[in-house]
Amino acid sequence: MEEGRNSGEKETALGGRSLTATSQDGGGQISVVSLAQGKVEGGKVYSGDGVLGYLEMLEAQAHELGLKQEEKEQQEKKLNRLKAKVQELRTRRDELRAKVELQEKRLLDKEGVVTDPARPSAQTVLEWKVKSIKAMLQVFYLTGISGKLTKQGVCFCISTAYEGTYLDSYYVDLLIKPEVKIQRHSVPIFIPLEQIAKKYLQTDIRRFLSILSDHLNAYVGRRHQADQLEEHFSDRIEGTLQRNSLCNLLVFNYTVSSDNKTFPFNVRLLYGDLCCSLPTEAIISCTPGTLPLLARMAAAHSNTFRQMALHKAFDSVINAKESQH
Repeated sequence: MEEGRNSGEKETALGGRSLTATSQDGGGQISVVSLAQGKVEGGKVYSGDGVLGYLEMLEAQAHELGLKQEEKEQQEKKLNRLKAKVQELRTRRDELRAKVELQEKRLLDKEGVVTDPARPSAQTVLEWKVKSIKAMLQVFYLTGISGKLTKQGVCFCISTAYEGTYLDSYYVDLLIKPEVKIQRHSVPIFIPLEQIAKKYLQTDIRRFLSILSDHLNAYVGRRHQADQLEEHFSDRIEGTLQRNSLCNLLVFNYTVSSDNKTFPFNVRLLYGDLCCSLPTEAIISCTPGTLPLLARMAAAHSNTFRQMALHKAFDSVINAKESQH
């Protein structure tokens, strides 16, 4: 064998291109290595693309990693902003609490001498309750809640309305000594008055009245819609409108004509939120319900009933049906 360095050129085909590699022989020297006849991915070798394909794969992976890193940074920035907002709100809450406590202390001090500021007298507490209720009456006057002081407490009147139409008024007579409790009321039995009172009456009368007002207004709103449907569209409804006492479940039938055929539709409206006058679920079924046209029509009607007052939604459904003929 001839000693020394023998150089030679070998031509290797790579993806339709030729690549020249130099080989070296001898002890410990590098032998001929073909530069990547395929691409490596996940520890495996795939043939067909060559070096250019391998580089493109690496570039795609780098781009994907860059996008993920950018998305992660955006999420971290958003999280930091939310944390800062929460901290700002907590600080604001603490400041308001401090101001309220200071104001209450000043009002109590004006009532007379209190031997122990931490334990105000029963008379002072009672007078403070009366003052608070008077101030509350002025605030609630514009929201449909009014009241007057009685010998033992205060009587509230909650006026209800729907879309500008006055409906009913309900009364709640409260005792404020020795503790706040309901003496009598005219709230319907199916309104969860006891649960609302148990949760808010002793700690936050304003919250108690506000939530009770939401329940009552939502109830009379649902009832008003059902009444309007029966009054104005009795000739379009098949049979009678079925409703429960809380009016949070309404069921009725109507018909739709298409191609000289009549198809009966059944409507089931469920009001899952008792403080809302619009249904959370509207199930419209038709027999036979296999026709694609009827299925699309039922879906459109369901969407209308969930977004509009019942009588207005039904009027829209009827007009849409008639406009197609």
